[in-house]
Amino acid sequence: MDKNNKPRRIKQLSRHLINQIAAGEVIERPASVVKELVENSIDAGADKIEVEVSNDCLDIRVSDNGCGIEPDDIELAFSKHATSKIESGKDLFNINSLGFRGEALASIISISKVVCTSRTRENELGTRVECEESNVKKFECGCAPGTTMEVKNLFYNTPVRQKFLKSPRVELSYIAEILQSIAIAHPEVSITLKNDAKTSVHTSGSGDLLCALTEIYSNSIATELKEINKTDEISHLHAFGYCSTPNFTRASKKSIYVFVNNRVVKCPVLLKAIDVAYKNLLPSGKYPFICINLDMPAQDVDVNVHPTKKEVRYRNPNQIFNFVISSVHEALKSYSPIAAAPQNGFFAEPEPAIVPANTPVFTPKPVQKSFLPSSRPSFSAQKPADDDVVFVSGEDAENIAQENSRRFNEPVSQQKNIEISSFSNPDTPNFNIIGQYANTYIIFEENGSLNIVDQHIADERYIFEQLTKNLGDKIPSQLLLISDVLHVEPSEAALLEEYSEKLEKFGYEIQKISDTEIIFKKVPQVIAHVKVRDILSDILENLSGDINNIEEKMLVTMSCKAAVKAGAELNMWQMEELIKKWKTTEKPYTCPHGRPILKTFSEKEVGAFFQRTVQ
Repeated sequence: MDKNNKPRRIKQLSRHLINQIAAGEVIERPASVVKELVENSIDAGADKIEVEVSNDCLDIRVSDNGCGIEPDDIELAFSKHATSKIESGKDLFNINSLGFRGEALASIISISKVVCTSRTRENELGTRVECEESNVKKFECGCAPGTTMEVKNLFYNTPVRQKFLKSPRVELSYIAEILQSIAIAHPEVSITLKNDAKTSVHTSGSGDLLCALTEIYSNSIATELKEINKTDEISHLHAFGYCSTPNFTRASKKSIYVFVNNRVVKCPVLLKAIDVAYKNLLPSGKYPFICINLDMPAQDVDVNVHPTKKEVRYRNPNQIFNFVISSVHEALKSYSPIAAAPQNGFFAEPEPAIVPANTPVFTPKPVQKSFLPSSRPSFSAQKPADDDVVFVSGEDAENIAQENSRRFNEPVSQQKNIEISSFSNPDTPNFNIIGQYANTYIIFEENGSLNIVDQHIADERYIFEQLTKNLGDKIPSQLLLISDVLHVEPSEAALLEEYSEKLEKFGYEIQKISDTEIIFKKVPQVIAHVKVRDILSDILENLSGDINNIEEKMLVTMSCKAAVKAGAELNMWQMEELIKKWKTTEKPYTCPHGRPILKTFSEKEVGAFFQRTVQ
């Protein structure tokens, strides 16, 4: 109905417009094009596939050594619902190929310019077709056996779609993730990804899954994995792959790869089964590394659920759920937490650095003083990590070493008092520290009331407000002399690079070693004692989620890491200093996460409990 309340006439949409609308279901971004073309190459029997991207990931070239396309069929291949993989409705219940819907190529040529060159081994000459605006032109040409698809100017005629794409680095990381998943699902296929002549992904196609994993990640991963290999002969189910031991974790679920009949899928049943299998084995916020391929009869699984073919349905989901859980449990049954060396993610604990005597020490420019008190007490639970060593110069080194030795080795009762920080408010009412309960709660008396404060979240509130006040300036950072080489996913490396300027504002400086390796050069002073691997996990968790209010989330995370921990034994001065700082905050009743800080009992309430009358 138009603005004049008159009914609009019904018209038949053009074939090209129909294809453009349908393309939105199949082709979401450049990675979708790569997925569809590479899966076609695997269906064609290729064991070597090369992917090249350029022009901000809008130009894509996929070449393979597969069986090729017959000259008489090549034009038909770009038509809607044209496929060589099924013939009748019965075939939908017995799909053994990755593609079958016949939508991908028609969708791609409706939103890009495509050149396809293909030759079968039986033919001496190949065929070249040029596609634009859903029109196809065919020519005869010479070429090697196999197929090469060249996609140019993706989304050139749908500019709105281009606006929704992320930065080229992020889009490239999505392509790398897709190819990594396919390479893990098909270790027998050699897959290479190049971007502007630089190789980002390469697997040899040896057929060995563990070899493919080491080629994608690193050789060290092989020692951290347990093999999954379980068969149910009655149900014709076979689960195979690898899963990590509980001491080898990741900060996100991006390293959970699930496949059904060598197809990359997003399956809630399998993901839930993995969660249950690792329940009570992993700390909160940590996830396993696992790649599990479920081989099952094609008639027991429906892959014709969504145009992208990522969703599947099972004839007996409960059976699948329990089979996957038992497969993972069986793989982990030989795990011995006592013998296992504690590690986190792909990060191995480094050997202690041995610095020879009289080794020259690099002296950086003076670091800006932190806005937090330089005399901040070093609580016993906040010992600096062995791998987080800071630059020091000349004669300061010995003094710092002696001071650290004293602070971290003396009993709390023998630690000397330190001058009270200038942040203490001289107008703060007098209070009397009674003591500490469970090394977590500070009990003090003030104005006739009994008060209990959670030491961690009170300190967290103070640090958060100090960080917030100084957000306009660059947060002071600590230069690191030694930092672990940390392994990350390509998409995680892209996120870190994309938000590098924002991270620098928060005091971080991250150096990229390779597409999957980074090191920290600087970290904020307030969390210099925290292990860099834990810092990285928090950063990625913040950047991977909702980026609205990202500044506040980063500050909350930093505050939590910097604050004194629950369970840390404090002396009387440390408790007094902490309470004084907390009482200067603007919002002293809850921490940045919203948890209550203070519980107060009036003298009347205490007396009533003991049946005393208080005037």
